[in-house]
Amino acid sequence: MKKFVIISLLLAVIIASAALGAVIGGYLVYSRVSSTNRGNLVETTALQAEPDQINISSTEINTAITEVVELVEPAVVKVVSKIPGQSSFFGFSSEQTISGSGFIITSNGYIVTNYHVIEDAENFYVILSDGEEMPATVVSYDVYSDLAVLKVTGQMPGVAVLGNSENLKPGETVIAIGSPLGDFRNSVTVGVISATGRTISTGRGYELENLIQTDAAINSGNSGGPLVNLAGEVVGVNTLVVRGNGQGSAIAEGLGFAIPSNTARLIGEQIIDQGYFARPYLGVRIQHINPTVALRYSLPVNWGAYVVRVEQSSPAALAGIQPTDIILRIGTYELGENTQFVNALFSYQPGDTVEIEILRDSEKILLEITLAELRGT
Repeated sequence: MKKFVIISLLLAVIIASAALGAVIGGYLVYSRVSSTNRGNLVETTALQAEPDQINISSTEINTAITEVVELVEPAVVKVVSKIPGQSSFFGFSSEQTISGSGFIITSNGYIVTNYHVIEDAENFYVILSDGEEMPATVVSYDVYSDLAVLKVTGQMPGVAVLGNSENLKPGETVIAIGSPLGDFRNSVTVGVISATGRTISTGRGYELENLIQTDAAINSGNSGGPLVNLAGEVVGVNTLVVRGNGQGSAIAEGLGFAIPSNTARLIGEQIIDQGYFARPYLGVRIQHINPTVALRYSLPVNWGAYVVRVEQSSPAALAGIQPTDIILRIGTYELGENTQFVNALFSYQPGDTVEIEILRDSEKILLEITLAELRGT
């Protein structure tokens, strides 16, 4: 009887323990499953609340440069013309279409560009910033400053304001606008003023003086376009870029040059007012003398202007200048490495009386000459 009671108690303990374990185990499983389900529910809810998407911002960023471009760009034009075909020893060359840039300077349609953009060309038209085409005529030009003025008729989309180029300082930010290569109309490049007062030889017996040097990219087709400061003022007319000195040197980048706006204003205003730009006229054909030329022809001076021809009834002829004379000085400008004949002469105005020093048969002679007027066209 005692054994029976003990065995019954043991069985009761075992059954109770098993039941308790089942309850605890079931609770733990239930808790884990419930937790997992809740996690899935939260995750599902999160996915539904924040689905994958591309965030897009419509923030507008305005800078001084973008504001200047928006201000000046309507006044910038593409200048297009044609060079007629020509007969030569090698056959007949076909007609060529050329293009450059320019900018509107008056509300009635006067446009400034480079002379070399319109040189030897005809059938001109301009393309405005909005794509409209307008026929254009050449009013006049000045070869020695590489500037020309065109005229169109119609509503102008914008007018550029000319600033004072004398205020430019190296390091100042500038913007070039134009149509590089003729295909990329109204392209914008940004740089700084690298230097002012630069002189570049044209290879035609005269130099372009007082140029602005900039590292803003200037390419073929940019010629005649505006160089603009951060005040939205045109401070230069983009005219050329130098890649090297032509003597086997490394290719250079960032050597762009522009004609000062003060020069463009002076010539542009005179062309608009009287239809042409007047230069002082002496009336001689000359050959530049430099040390190489002097050595080759055994000349008595290293620098000067050798008179090849004297025009009849010209100021030079009336003053007694003769062929084979050598001009050494015009007014206060002595001809030398940094001052060529044309640039010295063009420092004066038609009607000015200047003292000219010549060398004739080893004798220096001083002459007083009143300069006449030479029109650009």
